[in-house]
Amino acid sequence: MAEKNRPLYILKYLLDNTDEDHQAIINDILTHLAEKGIHATRKTVATDLAELQDSGFDVICNKSRQNKYFIGSRSLELAELKMIVDAVQAAKFISPTKSLSLIEKLSSLASPYQAEELKRKLYVDGKAKTTNESVYYTVDLLHHAINHENTVEFQYIKYTADKEKELKHDGAVYCLSPYDLVWNNDRYYVFGWSERHGKIVKFRVDRMLHTKESLFDFHDRPQDYDIEEFCNQVFLMYDGEKRTVQLLCANDMMNTIVDRFGDDVVTQKTDAHHFVAEVEVFISPTFFSWIFAYDGAITIASPLDVMNEYKKKVSETLKRI
Repeated sequence: MAEKNRPLYILKYLLDNTDEDHQAIINDILTHLAEKGIHATRKTVATDLAELQDSGFDVICNKSRQNKYFIGSRSLELAELKMIVDAVQAAKFISPTKSLSLIEKLSSLASPYQAEELKRKLYVDGKAKTTNESVYYTVDLLHHAINHENTVEFQYIKYTADKEKELKHDGAVYCLSPYDLVWNNDRYYVFGWSERHGKIVKFRVDRMLHTKESLFDFHDRPQDYDIEEFCNQVFLMYDGEKRTVQLLCANDMMNTIVDRFGDDVVTQKTDAHHFVAEVEVFISPTFFSWIFAYDGAITIASPLDVMNEYKKKVSETLKRI
């Protein structure tokens, strides 16, 4: 039976031991097969290698006095694996223990030599990994519930003034009809209809505990439900009246404006040092705080009532200091 499956043993050997920088000659393969108790000759191994190539496996042969073989493309290239490993290390919602486990599994997709390169240390500024080990599985459960329109139940964590975790509302069980999972600021949030609140709300997934699918009826999405609009209101800076505003900006603020409002934001030069950006925003304290943070490098040019409201908010803030 082993000799019948000889091509599979050869393929596994190549997957486990070769890459572009570490190639195998037929004698290496014969030695490996012999250790497995499989009889083979140079001719049969060459035939098996050709069959693997004909079957679509990317077995590369460098022809020379002794042909050298290695696996060419894998399911993921080394550069792709490195990016994924960096993302796993950086993600706040993945605990340190789960990060190590995932990176170990990702390493198995590379050759042993390439796997060493995946043992990389990434410095992530200001990142704090979650300590909630269940987040990984909660995300998967929520995806399933969203796809099948199932409700979920869970308890929710809050922090006390002593920075201790406790269950919100004395451990009350929340019932949610989940509509969308949103990734924002390196965290997962779920949007949906909360029976407790009687409206669409968001919850941070890493603060959900004991999450499970429930038997309550799913609350259909309202006709005016728009996840992009909800994200704008909740995450960006916007929960007031939507207005078109012109912002007078110093030239070195262009990156900031594009990062916030996108590549298609309308801008126009006003002089050698400034430009005006026309943007749509929701007039709110958060928007005014965003303007204030740039210390005059971004100011409101129009409309007049928004300018006056901003000045009033700044004046009130300064009086409280």
